[in-house]
Amino acid sequence: MSGIGKKNVNAKIGFIGLGMMGHGMAKNLVTKGFTLTVLGHKNRKPIESLTGMGATEASNPAEVAARSDIIFICVVGSPQVEEVVFGKNGLLGAVKPGQVVVDCSTSEPESTARIADEFSFKRVAFVDAPLARTPKEAEEGRLNVMVGAEPEIFTKIEPALKTFGENIFHVGGPGAGHKLKLVNNFFAMGQAALIAESLVAAKRSGIDLDAFCKVVSAGGANSGIFQMVGLSAVAGTYDGLRFGLDLARKDLRYYTHMTEQLGLPSVLGEAVHQSFVLASALGYGGKLVGSLVEAQEKITGTKVSKG
Repeated sequence: MSGIGKKNVNAKIGFIGLGMMGHGMAKNLVTKGFTLTVLGHKNRKPIESLTGMGATEASNPAEVAARSDIIFICVVGSPQVEEVVFGKNGLLGAVKPGQVVVDCSTSEPESTARIADEFSFKRVAFVDAPLARTPKEAEEGRLNVMVGAEPEIFTKIEPALKTFGENIFHVGGPGAGHKLKLVNNFFAMGQAALIAESLVAAKRSGIDLDAFCKVVSAGGANSGIFQMVGLSAVAGTYDGLRFGLDLARKDLRYYTHMTEQLGLPSVLGEAVHQSFVLASALGYGGKLVGSLVEAQEKITGTKVSKG
């Protein structure tokens, strides 16, 4: 394919989706030597930041495709990915054989499989490469990336992934990345829901929360999620985990859809999802995951934070 050498160091990159994660990813691509085209957006700040670093701007996905060998998508979820692919001036009508499209969004596996089939008719590889960690690590080039791709396609895109990823995991063939990400997010957000309830129970029962946090931190129940969610909630900031509550709610819905399609019971998955639905209904959807604790405070009338 034109522009892609043995190590893929000369690949021309397109990037669609310059939100909290996407800006940092795109910044690392352009500052580490890749030719970058970004899709314009009404929010001009990230566009102007990147064009100031040497990126060029395109007006629609088809134009991004025309200028790129590898096209990254980093948007909210499957409806937005499908709009980029199938919508007016979308990628599907513009891609050429040999190009690679990489979806770094957290998407529904069923949608991912359908899109991959459509691209295969054009002899274009569709890769799922969802992310872990936060916008801070995106800016620092230290994300975790879970890649579902055929081995030869993974080799093509790996140099670009390494510009923004500290840990690149090739987790299987097409579709494996999104499936693993949904299970991983359920595992993490399940902990957040447990932490929110346990903090309120500890406070209501008269336990000193500083002592509670010390005991948990020293034992087997400790986790990175507890350190981010629990400690910040007790401090009254609720912002230790930089992940939007409504985004987590969406991912949990995708997880329960996946388990339903697999014929699996998901008693805890549904309960965790509904805890996020409840927090969103109470007005905390636009906040971060730690606001699960705020929702529990509101429901129970029990204040956890020192603030």
